[in-house]
Amino acid sequence: MRNRLVLSAILTTLLAAVAVLGAGAASGAGAGVTPVALKACGPVEYGGSGTPGALIVSDLPLRGDSHERSIQMNDAIRLVLEGAGWHAGASAVGFQACDDSSPKTGLWTKAICQANAHAYAADASVLAVIGTYNSGCAEAEIPIFGKAPGGGVAMVSPGNTAICLTEPSPECKGGTPESLYPKAHNYARVVPNDAYQGAGLATFAKGEGVRRAYVLYAGGDATSLGQARTFRGAAEAAGIKVVGFTSWNVKAKSYTALMQTVAKTEPDAVLLAGLTEENGARLIKDKVAVLGPNGGAVKLLAPDGFAQQSTIDLAGAAAKGMFASVPGLVPQELPGPGKQIVTALKKEVEGPVELYAPYAGQAAEVVLTALTTASGSRAAVISGVAHAKVRGGITGSFDILPSGDPSVGPITISKAGKAFVPRKVVKPSAKLVTAARQG
Repeated sequence: MRNRLVLSAILTTLLAAVAVLGAGAASGAGAGVTPVALKACGPVEYGGSGTPGALIVSDLPLRGDSHERSIQMNDAIRLVLEGAGWHAGASAVGFQACDDSSPKTGLWTKAICQANAHAYAADASVLAVIGTYNSGCAEAEIPIFGKAPGGGVAMVSPGNTAICLTEPSPECKGGTPESLYPKAHNYARVVPNDAYQGAGLATFAKGEGVRRAYVLYAGGDATSLGQARTFRGAAEAAGIKVVGFTSWNVKAKSYTALMQTVAKTEPDAVLLAGLTEENGARLIKDKVAVLGPNGGAVKLLAPDGFAQQSTIDLAGAAAKGMFASVPGLVPQELPGPGKQIVTALKKEVEGPVELYAPYAGQAAEVVLTALTTASGSRAAVISGVAHAKVRGGITGSFDILPSGDPSVGPITISKAGKAFVPRKVVKPSAKLVTAARQG
C-alpha cells in the first residue's frame, strides 16, 4: 500500500482547517454527501477543497472507560485523511465520528449498535465503516451491512478480536461466522483474532514458569468468555493446569469472596478475560488484597480489554506488575509509517498513545485504498477491502485473508507500571493457535 501519511502538520492545524459539514452548514457545504441522521454522530468533517462525494464513518464507544482510546482512534483516522488530502483517487472523502456506547453505562449495547448500523446502511453516502471496537457490537452490525443497498457496506475493524466473526470454533453460537454474511463477505480486521492472543498469553505464561492458572471472565459477555476459552485451550496444550474457570459478576461491590475461592486452588497465575469497564479495577484491587501483589507468588494476566491506561488510572497501585496482551505490536514498537503516526499523535494526547490508535489509522488506509478505484460503488469497496495487500503500512505488511483476518499474528505482552510497557513480542506456534481456537 502506498504510504499516504503527510505528518508535517499536527492535528490541531488539521482540525482548524476542517470544514464542518452538517444539516445547518452554510453556502450549501456538504451537498455532495448526506450526514448520517443520528444524535450519536458528530458533524461531517472535511479538510479538502470543494465538497466530499463519499463518506466514511467510525463506530466506536465514545463514553466509558474506553473513551480516550476511541478518541485517539478517531484522531488517527483524521491524520490519515489529512495525509491523503481528504481524497481517495478522484473521490473527495468526508468523515463522521459516531458513538455506539450507552449514555447510562458507557458500554455498547446491541440495540444501539443495530440502530447505528441501520442508519449507516440507509445513507447512500456511507461507503465504509471503520469499527467497531467491541466484537459483540460488530456481530450485531455485520449482517445489517451485508444486506445494505448497493451490495452492502464494507466494515474494517481496528480492534475486534473475537474468533467467531471470521472463523469457526466450538464456542461459536447462532451459526457464526457463516450466519453473519447473508450475502457478500463485507468484513475485515487489521488485528489478529483471539486465538492468537490466547496462544500468545499461554506461551508467555509458560515461559514465566506458570504451572497452575485460574481463569476468570466477565459474566454475561460472550467475547470475554471466548477469550477465557482460548487461553484455557492453549494453556492446557502448553502444559499449564487450569485449576478454575468461572465468571465474575460485573456489578458486584466486592470480589473478596471470589478471590478467596480462587486462593484455595493454589494458582500461580490468574487470568482476567474482560474489559476494564466491567468492574475491572475493583477486581484487580481485590486480587491483590487476597492473593498478594502481581509481582509476587500469583501473577495477574489479562488480554487486551485491560491493556489501556484507564486500567492503571482506576486500579492505582494494585495494577502494578500485571501483564496484559495486545494483538499485534504496541505503538512504541511500530516502525516506519507507524512510528510517524505515533509521533504525530503524541503531540496531541495526554498520556501514552493507546494501542488501537495506529490500527485505526491502518484501517483508514485500507478503506481509502479500496475507495480509490470504487467510483462510489459500495460493492467495489467491499471487494477492494477483501483483496487488500498492505506493504509497509502503519502496522506493517500483511494481506487480508479470505476469512477477513490479517495474514500475520504477533502478540505483545506489556507490564503495568505508571503505564503499560512492552515486555515481549510473542509469535505463538500454530499448534497452540489451533488449541486456543478449539477452546
